Amino acid sequence: MTRTSQRLLAADAIINLGLGAVLLLFPAGLVDIVGLPPTDTYFYPTILGGVIFGIGVALWVEYSQGSVRARGLGLGGAIAINFCGGGVLLGWLVLGDLRVPLRGQIVLWLLALLVLGIGFVELVTGSWRLGE
Repeated sequence: MTRTSQRLLAADAIINLGLGAVLLLFPAGLVDIVGLPPTDTYFYPTILGGVIFGIGVALWVEYSQGSVRARGLGLGGAIAINFCGGGVLLGWLVLGDLRVPLRGQIVLWLLALLVLGIGFVELVTGSWRLGE
């Protein structure tokens, strides 16, 4: 990978990590600051923040590998995205006061468990390692 590509990849990772962190940590203030319509819950902004942060982690993993050519994010990136997005969703389900019907709760729990489960399987199989 060229030096310019490496720098762009690092910049992209940092931008995604920053945006994801802002959405995760400051959804109420961010909505007010940028003039977005208010909501009853900050569920969606934080889920989006979790996914964007996961993409940033995946990009940073790609950057730190120092690959000679662009490969895309691959399984290592998918694991990062699954854990960040699924983890934030699980956090909302356990700690948040989501007022959704039972069928919505079931769908969200299944989604969180599926996303975290596939990430865990990918992680423990080691199939994400380079050269395998």
